[in-house]
Amino acid sequence: MAVTESAVAPVGREPERARPGYDEQEPARTEREHDRARAAHEGILRRQSARESAARTYARALPIVPVRARGLTIEGADGRRYLDCLSGAGALALGHNHPVVLEAIRKVLDSGAPLQVLDLATPVKDAFTTELFRTLPPGLADRARVQFCGPAGTDAVEAAFKLVRAATGRTGMLAFTGAYHGMTAGALAASGGACDVRVARLPYPQDYRCPFGVGGEHGAELAARWTESVLDDTTSGVPLPAGMILEPVQGEGGVIPAPDGWLRRMREITAARSIPLIADEGQTGVGRTGRFWAVEHSGVVPDVMVLSKAIGGSLPLAVVVYRDDLDVWQPGTHAGTFRGNQLAMAAGTATLAHVRENGLAERAETLGAHMLTQLRGLAGEFPCVGDVRGRGLMIGIEMVTPDAAQPSDAPGPHPPAPSLATAVQRECLRRGLIVELGGRHAGVVRLLPPLTITDEQTNAVLDRLADAVASVAATAVARRPGHSVPERIGSPGRVPGG
Repeated sequence: MAVTESAVAPVGREPERARPGYDEQEPARTEREHDRARAAHEGILRRQSARESAARTYARALPIVPVRARGLTIEGADGRRYLDCLSGAGALALGHNHPVVLEAIRKVLDSGAPLQVLDLATPVKDAFTTELFRTLPPGLADRARVQFCGPAGTDAVEAAFKLVRAATGRTGMLAFTGAYHGMTAGALAASGGACDVRVARLPYPQDYRCPFGVGGEHGAELAARWTESVLDDTTSGVPLPAGMILEPVQGEGGVIPAPDGWLRRMREITAARSIPLIADEGQTGVGRTGRFWAVEHSGVVPDVMVLSKAIGGSLPLAVVVYRDDLDVWQPGTHAGTFRGNQLAMAAGTATLAHVRENGLAERAETLGAHMLTQLRGLAGEFPCVGDVRGRGLMIGIEMVTPDAAQPSDAPGPHPPAPSLATAVQRECLRRGLIVELGGRHAGVVRLLPPLTITDEQTNAVLDRLADAVASVAATAVARRPGHSVPERIGSPGRVPGG
């Protein structure tokens, strides 16, 4: 799987290298030091298990205790180091503790400025909104308003729903199968699998598990026609809604990029019927997919954008940006105590500016395309790798069971294999690589590396992931009678210079 030099020509400035002395190699320890560190590690995990709620999730799959981190690398209390391709579920666009983020936070702390000011005007907030508006799609930036919400993306989704309902006088919403918009009541109601009479669920187009069994442009057009039919058929039971919410790339749904043509059709359909279009860019924004905002791939300008995660530069921050003619709220209609977090705004300003000034979105597009190319070789090598897909540095590997019966709720050539995906995640962790799982059946291994990942680190991620998949595939084959374990063809192609 060779990669040519011209294929990976860097775009913009090279990302920062890890500081000398802080790499992926674990520090040398005496046996006594190792035992003490291990005991501390296990004690913290034991106390967390005893004290925290049964709802905890990441801690179950990733039994690590981070104590230090920089860039892509996390060090645990037991001294082990990991390459972090979870990135706080996409919140760490620049990785852990990036120098520009730390400097921005220190400036506010050293200035004596208030740290929490509700919605009062401050120089820090002014700098953030100025930088944010500089990055917005041109068709929205020149007539945008921004509402600061509670600290989580789900708060911004709730605010967006409240906004379009107030602006239109309607209550229903359109959402899509496989979506994820948050854990509060309204956001959860618009997510895949939820049941709410106020939310009409529409098919989200994809190739591997196309709901119409065809995929490609034809499948996307059928999904668009279905949407038109639901809206225009007076017997569909779906009244004209207050808005439509969609993700340009479904993240938790299994890393499913929306076709650009389909997004443009959704814009046409909603505009023709005066339905506000809400783009949830919580995970796709700030350069993650190869554009600053994922809607820019299609040229679509939404009426409302929900922004969170990376816009806070690793600290909690969420906003709704929308067209000025939708700004019908009365004073106090939407509020929240923690919408004036000055540290998050400073960190966010630094992150937005660094991504924009250093061409990190363009680099994400280039590097992500080559990671996809290399990882797709795994699908040809191992039948249990059903599909590799993504956009920019938002990548998913769907694990399947090639010879099992297909369940009725998972269209596609092979049924999903969540147990294999879990095994890959576990094998990755053993090799010092942190990945996430997603998908409607939790059968997709997800990669969300920071935009600052170096070529050398990219090679390490690819190698460790390929080894993990090979190990799981070999074990799965060995358990099936009459099957032999295939030899590895080789590790994925490497980025030149890495």
